[in-house]
Amino acid sequence: MKHELVAKAQAIVAKKASTGNDGYCAVTAIDENGYPSSSTISISKADGIRRLTFATELDSNRVNRMKKCDRVCVCINSAEYHISLVGTVEILTDRQAKLDAWYDGLEAFYSGTDDPNYCVLHFTAERYNLYFTNGETDAGVLSKE
Repeated sequence: MKHELVAKAQAIVAKKASTGNDGYCAVTAIDENGYPSSSTISISKADGIRRLTFATELDSNRVNRMKKCDRVCVCINSAEYHISLVGTVEILTDRQAKLDAWYDGLEAFYSGTDDPNYCVLHFTAERYNLYFTNGETDAGVLSKE
């Protein structure tokens, strides 16, 4: 593991999470026909690259896919980098998780943290693949800590 590249990726993810609606990434899960299906989502919170939190609709296709298979891939990229994270997701509807994931701008989609269609996806990465356009690359497994 190249710690400096992981730290670089963590800084990118932290910045994306702190911008709310500008922190877009793609989440890929397996659909009802066994095919991968990607959707764009904003990162609500991040704890390095190990744990990411997303706010979404409980009745969405993405959540329905994740109810059937909790294994997902999160891809964060730009012209300068590609961060691919593979792991599992939990669908949370408890009040504290919803409060923790809330950020300014979500009121455009939900009536508030008690909105019954508002839920939280808590992603835990198990492995990563990093690529930066300056030629730096790294791939590895994240510790379970």
